[in-house]
Amino acid sequence: MKGLYDNEMKLEFACKSNNEAFARISVAAFASQLDPTIEELADIKTAVSEAVTNCIIHAYDGIEEGIIKVEAKLKENTVYIEISDTGKGIENIEIAKRPLYTSKPNLERSGMGFTIMESFMDEVIVESIVNLGTKVSMKKSIKKDQTLEKKDEKVSQEKESSEKEGEFYDI
Repeated sequence: MKGLYDNEMKLEFACKSNNEAFARISVAAFASQLDPTIEELADIKTAVSEAVTNCIIHAYDGIEEGIIKVEAKLKENTVYIEISDTGKGIENIEIAKRPLYTSKPNLERSGMGFTIMESFMDEVIVESIVNLGTKVSMKKSIKKDQTLEKKDEKVSQEKESSEKEGEFYDI
């Protein structure tokens, strides 16, 4: 029985800054099944990096005791990514999503994490409950190369045409 998605993966790791690269590379490798362009892959890696970094910096206040969860799912030409924590949560998501807003100015944070995620992904949804955690859901459709699609269509048409011509010669 086929599931809702074509493929799925889940990761859980300690809230440590050196795990950000692990998450970014793992999701990129998983998404590569959709044959994205280098630019699309870079977009996904950047968005995952920002979301995981937000968990590390904000969810657990720099304490490396929390867990970050990453789920990625593929459906047709779209990758769905969820990054979640069970940290302190976000009091006001709308304020947190404002460009240049940061709750950690003393750490010289740019306040551009959500803005970057939104600019690189097709959709970003942030859900959070104070003292329970935050979940960032992102979606990116991989655009198939138009020239390859046209080439595949032409080959298919030629095949159909030659099969019809061959019908006349069958005895």
